[in-house]
Amino acid sequence: MANVVVVGAQWGDEGKGKIVDWLSERADVVVRFQGGHNAGHTLVIDGKVYKLHALPSGVVRGGKMSVIGNGVVLDPWHLIKEIETVQAQGVEISAETLMIAENTPLILPIHGELDRAREEAASAGTKIGTTGRGIGPAYEDKVGRRSIRVADLADEATLEARVDRALQHHNPLRRGLGIDEIDRDALLAQLKDIAPKILPYAAPVWKVLNEKRKAGKRILFEGAQGSLLDIDFGTYPFVTSSNVIAGQAATGSGIGPGAISYVLGIVKAYTTRVGEGPFPTELLDEDGQRLGERGHEFGTTTGRKRRCGWFDAALLRQTCATSGMTGIALTKLDVLDGFETLKICVGYDLDGDRLDYLPTAADQQARCKPIYEEMPGWSESTEGARSWADLPANAIKYVRRVEELIDCPVALLSTSPERDDTILVTDPFSD
Repeated sequence: MANVVVVGAQWGDEGKGKIVDWLSERADVVVRFQGGHNAGHTLVIDGKVYKLHALPSGVVRGGKMSVIGNGVVLDPWHLIKEIETVQAQGVEISAETLMIAENTPLILPIHGELDRAREEAASAGTKIGTTGRGIGPAYEDKVGRRSIRVADLADEATLEARVDRALQHHNPLRRGLGIDEIDRDALLAQLKDIAPKILPYAAPVWKVLNEKRKAGKRILFEGAQGSLLDIDFGTYPFVTSSNVIAGQAATGSGIGPGAISYVLGIVKAYTTRVGEGPFPTELLDEDGQRLGERGHEFGTTTGRKRRCGWFDAALLRQTCATSGMTGIALTKLDVLDGFETLKICVGYDLDGDRLDYLPTAADQQARCKPIYEEMPGWSESTEGARSWADLPANAIKYVRRVEELIDCPVALLSTSPERDDTILVTDPFSD
C-alpha cells in the first residue's frame, strides 16, 4: 500500500489542512510528525470550520486513527482544550481514535515564558518572530536531554527527577533574563493534574505504525509549517526549531524511510510569509495588498497579517529537491483571478551574478533581487473549478509553466477552501 507524506513547500500557510483532509478519506491512519501548536490548520467541511493546532487533521474524519508522533513537541494543556473544542463541534475523540507517542516531549508553561522573555529582550533586527508558545525552548530541552516526555507522567519519582534536571538548566537562564525562578511544587502539581488526561492516549507509536504498515494500511504523514522554515534548510535563523522536510516523517514517527512511497508538497499559487526573515518576491504595493485581501492572509494561530508576493519558482525547486517531492498540490489558484499580468521568480541577481537558488548566507539572501518572468493573467473566475475544462486557458498555461520551472508535476489543484473544489491529476495513494 502507498504511504504518503504531506509537507508545506513554502513558508507555511499553504493550505495543508484542506489537502490533508481531502487525502485522509483515502487513508487509514493520519500521523503528525513534527512541530508544535504554533502551526494551525483550517478545515472547512460541509460549511463547518475546524481550526486545529495540535491535533492531526484526520480527527475530523470518522473511522481514522490519528497519531501524534515523537517528532512533535506537545503542550498537553492546549491539547486537552483542543480536544474539548472539537468534541463540542461533534467530533468523537477517544483512546481508540487518537494516539500519542510515549516518547513525545512536552511543552511546559516555563517554555512559553522563556520564549516570550527572549523575544522581548531581543534587539531590533534580531527578533525571530516566534509565536511565543514555547516550541523552541521545548526542542532545546529535547536535544539537551532534559525533556519531560509523555511516558514520564506515569511515574511520580521519574517525573520529579526530570523536573529537577530541567530546573537546574532553566533557573539560571531565568535569573539572567530577570524573570522569577520556577516554582517546583507548582509545576509538579500541574503535571500530576494533567497526567491522567494525557496518559490514556499514550502508546508505542513506532510499533503500532509498523504493524499497520505490514497489515497493508494506508498511512498519511502530516507536517506542520513549511519547508523554508526547516531548521537546516530554511532561511536561518528565521526558522522553526524542527526539521520540516519530508525525511522527518520517518524520524518523527518511528517508521523506516523505505515505507514512504509518495511525497506531496503543498504550494500556494503565490507566496506568503508570516514574521521576520528574507522574502525576495515580497510585494509592498497594491498587488501585494490585493493578494492578501483576496487570499484572506491572516495566520490561523496568531491572526498576524501575512506578507505576500509573487510565486517563487527558484525557492520551490529547492524544496522539491530537499524533500524529494513526487508531486505538488497547487492551492489558491483562484486568488490570482483578475490580475492582468502575473510574475514568476525564476532566479536571483546577486551583485550582478545570476543564481538559480537562494544562497545559504543571510547577508547574501538579503542582497538577492528576484529575476521575473511575466505571464498573461486571466479575467475569468477559477473559484470552485473541479476539472481542467473549468479553467481559463491562461490559468492552465500558468500551472504548466510552474511545473516546468520547479521540475515537479501538479498532482492536485485547489480552487477554493471547500474540500471538494479540487482537481485530481494523480492520486498519491494509488499503488
